[in-house]
Amino acid sequence: MRKDIKVSCQKRLGRIEGQVRGLSKMVDEERYCIDIVTQISAVRAALRRVEEEVLRDHVSHCVEHAIASGDKTDQRKKIAELMAVIGRADR
Repeated sequence: MRKDIKVSCQKRLGRIEGQVRGLSKMVDEERYCIDIVTQISAVRAALRRVEEEVLRDHVSHCVEHAIASGDKTDQRKKIAELMAVIGRADR
């Protein structure tokens, strides 16, 4: 993972961690259910953004390297991994 992407992801994950702690507090305080669900949605959206950033980096680094290498086995493996993770992300 490129250093700038790592730093960006760590910052985002730190904010998400704070959001999740806030959610826990909301549940403890028995806040209005719709407010809690709204915050859960915000956390999920933030996690999707991190996921997209990591996947973008993976494609531009690992997959690109496999393609440039000319190694058909590595190319197939990287594409299969990418397709599997994309398939899981849609669930």
